Amino acid sequence: MNQVTLHISGMRCGMCEVHISDTIRKACPDAKAVSASHSKNIAKFRIDREIDVKKLTDAVNETGYRCESVEVTPYEKKSLFHRR
Repeated sequence: MNQVTLHISGMRCGMCEVHISDTIRKACPDAKAVSASHSKNIAKFRIDREIDVKKLTDAVNETGYRCESVEVTPYEKKSLFHRR
């Protein structure tokens, strides 16, 4: 599973966060735990497969916001007490 973080400029409020989250869900229908923060200028989600970064970036840019970068990192679920 991968954690995807998008750095997005142009979000100003909670409705902007909802708009970005909806756009991500449409571009990547199997995205999980989608969230966005206008105060941090990021959106995050987890996904089990590889993503098309260009398609995702284009989808965000078409909404009027600007996707500055996309980071894809392995996601490791932490246990209750963070033990391995």
